[in-house]
Amino acid sequence: MPKFLRVAAWLLLVVPGFAALAEELPVAIKGYDTVAYFADGHPEPGLPSVDYVWDEHRYLFATDEHRRLFAADPVHYLPQFGDVCSMALTRGEIHEANPENWLISGGKLYLFGEPFGPDVFRQDVTGNIKKAGLNRDLIPN
Repeated sequence: MPKFLRVAAWLLLVVPGFAALAEELPVAIKGYDTVAYFADGHPEPGLPSVDYVWDEHRYLFATDEHRRLFAADPVHYLPQFGDVCSMALTRGEIHEANPENWLISGGKLYLFGEPFGPDVFRQDVTGNIKKAGLNRDLIPN
């Protein structure tokens, strides 16, 4: 386990009030369980009691097993462009994604603002990933 993960786990257990500070962090992808897309094949809201802090965000999970999987490899489970619509980003626009609109392609998770987003994105997956990636710097921190 990487050192920063060991330190975060230690802080949660040992430092009074750290868990309360974690609750003040922004909740990632509207509280949806990012592992569920991969493990269960569908979006699923996470539970506030099953959370994990990573990269200044609080991630919620439907099960302890999903939290464990995420903690072991967070980057694998993250949406490629966070809470931003992947299709809008191809056009250099920032629109909030709806976690109910999603696509896994090449082992990566992409979120979209509209239900038709995944279908449009699939029309040129390689090109759209490249275009969105070129506009990644537009995503607010």
